[in-house]
Amino acid sequence: MMINVHSYESMGTFDGPGLRLVVFLQGCNFRCLYCANPDTISPQGGTPTPPEEIVRMAVNQRPFFGKRGGITFSGGEPTFQAKALVPLFRELKEKGIHICLDSNGGIWNEEVEELLNLTDLVLLDIKEFAPARHRMLTERSNGQTLRTAAWLEANNRPFWLRYVLVPGYSDFEEDIRRMGESLGGYRMIQRVEILPYHQLGVHKYEAMGLNYPLKEVKENTPEQLEKAGRLFETCFPSATVVVN
Repeated sequence: MMINVHSYESMGTFDGPGLRLVVFLQGCNFRCLYCANPDTISPQGGTPTPPEEIVRMAVNQRPFFGKRGGITFSGGEPTFQAKALVPLFRELKEKGIHICLDSNGGIWNEEVEELLNLTDLVLLDIKEFAPARHRMLTERSNGQTLRTAAWLEANNRPFWLRYVLVPGYSDFEEDIRRMGESLGGYRMIQRVEILPYHQLGVHKYEAMGLNYPLKEVKENTPEQLEKAGRLFETCFPSATVVVN
């Protein structure tokens, strides 16, 4: 079964530990207002790619991975193509390549569960904890995302929690504290990454003839990021908290 690939990044350093081959896949179930890759949302588009080609690229780049690096599947939303990814993940595991999956956790079926069991590290993107604010930000519920986090914890699957700090949309202290009350005791959360809001994808909206809905939102100040870092450290005391 072919994998619908949007693009690749070699020697990536922001999507998991070490140096990584990052495979951006086509198609997403969320509609985040600040999406930096709007061209990956539609399931149409992308390049149908044989899984063997991705394995070949990973094996060729393995000398650069060192002890910590590997391959990361991002998007879009990788679990959108879970059925096609399962045999690919099996082959990568057989070859000893470390696999990261960057996911919003919003899709669940048998194939997704099998995929998570084959994944070495999940990068779980939680967009907002309050249900109403999450829906306003993504047009989708966060119920399955939180159930996915609980499943990872219950099944001893390590993950990093990733949180984009959007001023006026996801920077509410009360929501972050509630998230900490719910998830702060999870043993499987190794790291919390606070991702500053940016507008690096705005040119893509312009090229696609789309309106970027958050053009009036300013990027985080250093003070806002520092305050958020302290708050997350309080809420997730056993995890490493970083601002990317």
